[in-house]
Amino acid sequence: MEQIMPLLVFFLFFVIVTLYKGINIVPQGEEWIVERLGRFSRTLKPGLNIIVPYIEKVRRRVSTRDIILDIPEQEVITKDNAVIVTNAVTFVRVTNPRDAIYGIEDFRLAIQNLVMTTLRSILGEMTLDEALSNREHIKTKLKEQILDDVADWGVTVKSVEIQDINPSPSMQKAMEQQAAAERERRAVETMAEGKKNAMILEADGKLEAAKREAEAQITLAKASAEAIRDISETIQDKELPAMFLLGDRYINTLEKMSQSENSKFVIYPADLQGAIKGMLGGVFKK
Repeated sequence: MEQIMPLLVFFLFFVIVTLYKGINIVPQGEEWIVERLGRFSRTLKPGLNIIVPYIEKVRRRVSTRDIILDIPEQEVITKDNAVIVTNAVTFVRVTNPRDAIYGIEDFRLAIQNLVMTTLRSILGEMTLDEALSNREHIKTKLKEQILDDVADWGVTVKSVEIQDINPSPSMQKAMEQQAAAERERRAVETMAEGKKNAMILEADGKLEAAKREAEAQITLAKASAEAIRDISETIQDKELPAMFLLGDRYINTLEKMSQSENSKFVIYPADLQGAIKGMLGGVFKK
């Protein structure tokens, strides 16, 4: 009996190990790859599964949930030789675990590099303005170009999102300097245009004032002539109307001179009427 006990213990241990290796419970959201003597055998689905111990083994546990792949930041040169910095994030799902394991060595790394190179190629065909303003177009085109390649690896691309597309620090500095120069140029043009309009308005004002002054002089001359004619017709005297108007203007002129700050004395002729007659004498003699 003592000799049989070690054998029973060994047998019991062997049975436990065999059951442990043979019975597998696959959790939801995973599929397990099983190999038989080093060769692909089958894929275990979620739930209770039994394999042949020592002959079959689980090679890899593959997640069938959506996988988030972060695409590293990289610098890209656009069509117009601008340097931009971009990164992205990709959502994929393994639909064929066998191809994902045996079709490529590391499908995660492969998809990351594929997205990076494809994104660099797409942005290289666009100008800086197009790259900054067409994010949805870039995302759609990127997904279309990588879809067939990742399908060979048993992976489906759910979505590709462009996180950032920004000019490089040196490009941002150059753009800021260009924008500042453009703002300064517009300010100078605005000031020049304002001065030009002010000068035009001032010239127009002077011209309008000159025209009005000339019209006033003409109107005043016509009024004076009409006044002289009316007075002459009324009193039948040729000298008196002219003397009256000339005297009135003479007095107004002297009054303005007296109001000037530079005028100290204003002298009126003693014989104002005689002076006016003397001025008009030569006119009426002719």
